[in-house]
Parts: sequence; structure tokens; C-alpha cells
Amino acid sequence: MSLKDQITEDMKTAMRAKDSERLGTIRLLLAALKQKEVDERIELDDAMVVAIVDKLIKQRKDSVAAFTQGGRTDLADKEAAEIKVLEVYLPQRMGADEITAEVKAIVAELDAKGPGDMGKVMGAVKTRLAGKADMGQVSAAVKAALSGG
Repeated sequence: MSLKDQITEDMKTAMRAKDSERLGTIRLLLAALKQKEVDERIELDDAMVVAIVDKLIKQRKDSVAAFTQGGRTDLADKEAAEIKVLEVYLPQRMGADEITAEVKAIVAELDAKGPGDMGKVMGAVKTRLAGKADMGQVSAAVKAALSGG
């Protein structure tokens, strides 16, 4: 079963269970997936679905930070709950040690030296680690590797 089919099944389950918060988040995700398919006239594969889920989670994390800073814990809690629902659809994430090891291997492969090669390394890292790792952590690991850390 594809990831998209799994999300649709989860929506039906949430409807039957009358779990309105979960249902709302899943519908939001399905709308984002449908929007992407319609805009680009493509059928989404699992990797593309993961990328969209990642993007939605990043948006929620930014919102949580903004709401927390603004003193709106009620809205921050709602966004945090949506993050938990969305994270179910992500594959198992790599740990910090795994990310560092993978980045060092890519830096060595590309023979990258110094911060000037950041773009080249990030391009290679994104294709290899997309969906498997938090890109914020990956970016920090690349910076550390290129600065000799």
C-alpha cells in the first residue's frame, strides 16, 4: 500500500472514530497532496509525499515558535498536536551520529574544502538524505564538516 493510500485509510478510520483533531490534520495533508498533483499534473510517489509531510511539519514548527513567543500557548499546543499526527507518515529518522557520518562521507566523496563548497555538498546531501533526516540537523552537520569540525 502506498503512503498516500495509507493516509486515506487513516482519514476513514479517524472519521469512524469521530477523532476530529486527527481528521482535520489528515484532511489538511490530503489537500496539500491533491494540490501538488493538480498543480504539476503528476501522480505522487512515496518520496514526494514524505517531502510534503516534511514541509508541513516545518511550517507547524515555525508556527509553534511564533505562537510561543507571542504567548499563545493554546495555538502552539494545537500546532504541536498536528505535528504529532503528521510525524506518523515520516520514515524512521536518522540519529545525529548517522547524519554526521553520512555528511563526512559525502564531503570526502566530493573532495569539498571549506564553506565555499556548501552548496555543492548540500545538493548531494539533499538527494541522499531527503526524508530520512531533519534537514536542519543535516545543514548544521555540513557546516561543521566544512569548517573542519
